[in-house]
Amino acid sequence: MNAHDATLALITRYYAAFNAGDREAMLACLADDVVHDLNQGPREHGQAAFRSFMARMDRCYRERLEGLRFLASPDGTHAAAEYVVHGEYLADDEGLPPAKGQRYVLPGGAFFDIRDGRITRVTNTYNLEDWIRQVAG
Repeated sequence: MNAHDATLALITRYYAAFNAGDREAMLACLADDVVHDLNQGPREHGQAAFRSFMARMDRCYRERLEGLRFLASPDGTHAAAEYVVHGEYLADDEGLPPAKGQRYVLPGGAFFDIRDGRITRVTNTYNLEDWIRQVAG
């Protein structure tokens, strides 16, 4: 398998694990020194920080990604994903409106750096104002 196709397979596994709720399989796709750029938030470093982030997400949200589309550079060192998040806001998340089981549908995307068959950077992006409008309304 060439580097481009291997990267597409890696990103496909990562999102299949996300939708299956299999956090260990997601973590297996990440390098130990992964960098995670949160949407409109700080940059976090390492798998432990990513695991903590996912625990918070799982406590506060139930999400499924649909309409997944992936792109990868020919050399396999960079990738991008586009999707639509179908979610439910389960528990209050710090600094955000109160949770009451609100449902939302939100386009999003991510950018990745890849090294030695593992993800070394994940940068997530979505429209936070749109999400707040959906859950606060």
